[in-house]
Amino acid sequence: MRISILVQSDPFTSANGELALRFAQSVVHSNHDLYRVFFYKQAVSIASKHAIAPQDEMQLTEMWIDLARKSKVELIVCVAAGQRRGLVQTVLADEFEIAGLGQMVEAMLESDRTCLLYTSP
Repeated sequence: MRISILVQSDPFTSANGELALRFAQSVVHSNHDLYRVFFYKQAVSIASKHAIAPQDEMQLTEMWIDLARKSKVELIVCVAAGQRRGLVQTVLADEFEIAGLGQMVEAMLESDRTCLLYTSP
């Protein structure tokens, strides 16, 4: 099964950042095809190469990079959400790319399932 994920919540202020990563890892370990992960709204902050977590916390950015390298999944950052938060190509961590919502629409069309992970208001 081909699966894409849309992540919307701030990865550093709730457990949802870890939840999104764990879900993506379980998709890969279950021998499904993780097609694309699209970071939107506050979730784009995970893609900054300047986002460094304290040593006693999970290194989420590094863990996403590791997952992308091992599974060849695309990690896409919404261009508009990124620009609002000062994220441009030059400050993105390795393996993250900037693209528009069209990439998310394409992922939805190409995937059997799209999972939405967010924090409710």
